[in-house]
Amino acid sequence: MLKNVPAEPDAMGKGTYSAVEGVRLLNFNRPGLAPARRVSRNTVARWLRGYSHGEDNTRHSEPLWRPDYQNEDDQIELSFRDLIELRFVKTFRDLGIGLPTIRDCYRRAVEEVRDDRPFSTQRFRTDGKTIFLEITEKDHDGRMIDLKRRQQVFRTMIEPSLRDLEFDASTVSRWYPLGMRQRSVVVDPSRSFGRPIVRQGVPTEILAEAVKIDGSIEAVARLYEVPKAEIRSALAFEEQLAA
Repeated sequence: MLKNVPAEPDAMGKGTYSAVEGVRLLNFNRPGLAPARRVSRNTVARWLRGYSHGEDNTRHSEPLWRPDYQNEDDQIELSFRDLIELRFVKTFRDLGIGLPTIRDCYRRAVEEVRDDRPFSTQRFRTDGKTIFLEITEKDHDGRMIDLKRRQQVFRTMIEPSLRDLEFDASTVSRWYPLGMRQRSVVVDPSRSFGRPIVRQGVPTEILAEAVKIDGSIEAVARLYEVPKAEIRSALAFEEQLAA
């Protein structure tokens, strides 16, 4: 009988996500938040590896940052911090902000925060609004953007993502995809290699698959010694993840 599955830190405690796992988590959108566009594996690869463009692909855009793991050939592997950084890049793109502006925001944040992955830091959580408002003062055509509109965008689209994060010292340590008020599901790089788990430590995908096979939340709750409420949260999370 499985009870209180122990934490399983990977070698560096960074978490490990394949392209499929990473893209699924990036496209997760908690119920109640504004609808968001889905991001593809190819788009993630462009952000992490850079890409060529222009006539005859003679121009090259550099990666937004250097990932924790080498991403060579067709392989993409993400760490937890890479995943969190990508969540914010995706949010900016969902707002219609172009990559040149995102690069400006990233460079400014790196300078202010003094970390090469600034969006996943405590400092960005406190100072991110100022950085965002200053960088997005004008659109791509140089026209001024109303301050009230930009403040509303930050409040409704970006702040919710910051509130879902928990920090240890200066960097993000855990992500609660269902929100801080419902901490029954957590993504923690120091546990289960960063797979989404319930409080007891059992991966949500295992619980969801067990309910699918057994057909009974009560039976799975007894088998894994996990509260039924946590199993329901795991099912809701996995259902939204697959949407």
